[in-house]
Amino acid sequence: MADWELRPASAADVERVAELRAVVLRPDLERLGRYDEQRVRRRLRDGFAPEHSWLITVGGDFAGSVALRPDGDTYWLEHFYLTPETQGAGIGSAVLRHLLDRCDHEHTPVRLNVLQGSPARRLYERHGFTPESEDAVDVIMLRTQQRAT
Repeated sequence: MADWELRPASAADVERVAELRAVVLRPDLERLGRYDEQRVRRRLRDGFAPEHSWLITVGGDFAGSVALRPDGDTYWLEHFYLTPETQGAGIGSAVLRHLLDRCDHEHTPVRLNVLQGSPARRLYERHGFTPESEDAVDVIMLRTQQRAT
């Protein structure tokens, strides 16, 4: 696995992340009949909170994004995208483990939304997420398992 780092995001990063989201989600959204070139970017722009977001870098190069947004007594894992060329190299698992360790230390559950049929769901299930609710498009998953810290 390549060395990776998290760098705090800034408001200036929103377009880079919006473009990555459009690329990464396109196959799943098209399969679900939900792809709209403008909406996929607008939804990221509307929900981007740089104060809770990081850019993932590999060798100093942009490789993805992730957000961990507090919401009452839980966190929402959001905007977790890796560039196609970095997917499958273990970086997603390493980043997820890093963030979940933080949540476990705080004894805080984590929720996320994944598209129906997305291969990312297997990653989340391997890390203890289970479906909480779902519809024809989205699956809301929750992780309450707390490892010893």
